[in-house]
Amino acid sequence: MRDWQVERRRRTRHLIELGGLVVKSGVVDLTGDDRAMIYGALLWMADKLQGEQGEQARSLWEVKAKQAFEEDSH
Repeated sequence: MRDWQVERRRRTRHLIELGGLVVKSGVVDLTGDDRAMIYGALLWMADKLQGEQGEQARSLWEVKAKQAFEEDSH
């Protein structure tokens, strides 16, 4: 397999995993699959992470995600 094919498959898998997280979070259902709204929410998150409270948001979201993954594993 050529290098570009391996890289393309790696990128595709990465994108599928990220999409799975969006679905798993419930955002798709909560927004009625409104992609503009989902994109807007992601942009808001990016702004938050770049702002003064970015580290605080990062820590809070990381703890919340770890708890959710732990609950899913039980």
